[in-house]
Amino acid sequence: MNLLQSPTSSSTSVPLRSPKFPPVFSHTPAFLRNCSFAPSFSRVSRRKLSVECRRSEYFEQHQRFNGPADDSSPQSTGALPPRVFVGHSIYKGKAALTVEPKAPEFAPLDSGAFKLTREGFVILQFAPAVGVRQYDWSRKQVFSLSVTEIGTLISLGARDSCEFFHDPFKGKSEEGKVRKVLKVEPLPDGSGHFFNLSVQNRISNVDENIYIPITKAEFTVLVSAFNFILPYLLGWHAFVNSIKPDDPARINNANPRYGTDAADLEWSR
Repeated sequence: MNLLQSPTSSSTSVPLRSPKFPPVFSHTPAFLRNCSFAPSFSRVSRRKLSVECRRSEYFEQHQRFNGPADDSSPQSTGALPPRVFVGHSIYKGKAALTVEPKAPEFAPLDSGAFKLTREGFVILQFAPAVGVRQYDWSRKQVFSLSVTEIGTLISLGARDSCEFFHDPFKGKSEEGKVRKVLKVEPLPDGSGHFFNLSVQNRISNVDENIYIPITKAEFTVLVSAFNFILPYLLGWHAFVNSIKPDDPARINNANPRYGTDAADLEWSR
């Protein structure tokens, strides 16, 4: 019979002994046979451990800006919200066009509120074709649309056209060295619009002209996307998310700019 303890047995079990063999401690001196080798746990002290969790300063500012988050949101656990990059591309034989929105920027105030410092915009990236379904993005030209220019594109009819001129160095010493002109004109058959970007850069010696036809369906998709994103580029979604019925500032009609509520000044006339 096996004298070893099974790995799965309890730690308090006693190994079995066979009468054919002498006791395990039969050859052990008497003074050792009377000793106890069982460990004593009476002197073991227990420590109480504590864990302290500190939320980041960004999370606290985000809470003040967007309000308390529910238990299922990433903010409730202190995790930063994931960043999402989106865009829409149109590929044609002569060029490709990619449209990407850029978020507005906010700055924190001493009062704990946030102020819009820069409106969002939409970036148009034009890349010339170098083969069948192949485009040279190293030669891409970029044009940023402001919210007002986006409004102009949204209001275009089937036979309407518009033109935008940009000088990135306007008001600086390099003014006039870079000239960007974006023309949007209707196609001759009325099936859509031409997007034509002309870039003259005397600093890097670039003279590029990229155009791409946009069908009526493709233009409708762009207009729908512009209509959706426009309030977000203005930052109005942040204002809507910050509205609370128990906000003391709204109850007291306190306006930091005018001292009193502007609506009261209007309707009290």
